[in-house]
Amino acid sequence: MPPKTFFITGANSGFGLAIAAAASRQGSKVVGTVRSEQAKVVLASRLPEVQSVLCDVTEFDRIDDIVEQVEDAHGPVDVLINNAGYGHEGILEESPLEEMRRQFDVNVFGAVAVAKAFLPRFRERRSGFIVNVTSMGGMITMPGIAYYCGSKFAFQGISEVMRAEMAPFGVHVTTLCPGSFRTDWAGRSMVRTERSIPDYDALFDPIREARQAKSGKQLGDPEKLAAALLTLIESDNPPPQLLLGSDAVNLVSRRIETLKQEIETWKAISGSTDG
Repeated sequence: MPPKTFFITGANSGFGLAIAAAASRQGSKVVGTVRSEQAKVVLASRLPEVQSVLCDVTEFDRIDDIVEQVEDAHGPVDVLINNAGYGHEGILEESPLEEMRRQFDVNVFGAVAVAKAFLPRFRERRSGFIVNVTSMGGMITMPGIAYYCGSKFAFQGISEVMRAEMAPFGVHVTTLCPGSFRTDWAGRSMVRTERSIPDYDALFDPIREARQAKSGKQLGDPEKLAAALLTLIESDNPPPQLLLGSDAVNLVSRRIETLKQEIETWKAISGSTDG
């Protein structure tokens, strides 16, 4: 891959770290965002070639200035990897709205704010590639992660519109939809609402226990995800979304088949409302 300049949010761990390492190995310049001085030190120790910058994506008013400073210092960015985010786990009835607001601030508003800082730059340059990291949880749902799925569904939809609006200017937009990978998503990075309603025990306790037991042992390899992403970026005709992981492919395919069946079953009622 010809050297490019990457801007990666949440570059100090998980997918962000794996992508930063892979892009750097291929000779690209990488600027990675972190949320704290401690994280900056950690990133520097692991990937000294990566230029780190402090950026909390929920400080929306600062993002334009940060992007301007990065491009002034390192030149035009070619690829935005919009990766910063976290998981929330909790039964909907039990989970405070404040936890939903925080989830959406990071996973939706923060991610959109970062993208919007690059849109005019990419549009004016008539080039650029935006990879918005969503999840298979932006295309399917499961009990106990309503806020997370809601945030990823929202970002998935926004990304599809972003793709359509930027296509006339030669700017690619693809959502990356991973399944279960060996990252901290289900570990230290996840916010878990405290249980409080016994009626949900039979449904949810086994799900929570299984997720915790599986954390760190998932089938997905972040380094292989990074390699797939670099292949994606080289495509002249990238897809609107790219599922990664066999579990993501299987679960989303199953949901599509179920949706087809539901549409067929209710087609007469659906069409009966036309005047």
